[in-house]
Amino acid sequence: MFRLIAEEPLIVSLMLGAMGFGLLYGWLRSGNKPLALAGLFFVVLIPLAWFIANQVETDREQIQGLLYTLADAVERNDHNSAVAVIADSELEARARLELQNWTFGLAKVTQISKIRVIEDTYPLQADIEMMVKVKVSGKGSNAIQNAQIPRKLLLTMEKDGDEWLITEYQHLPIIGGPDKFSAYGGGRPVRGN
Repeated sequence: MFRLIAEEPLIVSLMLGAMGFGLLYGWLRSGNKPLALAGLFFVVLIPLAWFIANQVETDREQIQGLLYTLADAVERNDHNSAVAVIADSELEARARLELQNWTFGLAKVTQISKIRVIEDTYPLQADIEMMVKVKVSGKGSNAIQNAQIPRKLLLTMEKDGDEWLITEYQHLPIIGGPDKFSAYGGGRPVRGN
């Protein structure tokens, strides 16, 4: 219930409003004052739900904010910031090697399909599936220039203290299996796939 309040205050507000206004309607029909007090109580809880939602950042919201921050770093071609949240040095080197081959004119998260925080793991882990759109130019005379490409990005993240770190990633075409851009050097598949 707490996650629902923290992440979906609109749904909670609609439920509280329906309950409150239903009780107030019951009071109008019956004249029963306890119904009016209960109805007002539920209506007064609506701003409290929004206040709680604005004060609390869940793991899913923290990950979502991080994804948009990383997309901004990639778009600025700031490779150091883009790989700063990668946990493993080998994986970081792989990401740097992939990034240095391209100049990005656009890097945008278009859809986050799934952020699944796996509660029964220690350290806490999350699987993310999202769609991104990039506009890239290759470095080299025969490389593609200003190509706008949609990609599916699969991430596995792990919580280290208060921060989320990327422990594995794979990018794929939107439809179908891996292509020649999907994994550097054959790469490793993301766990669970």
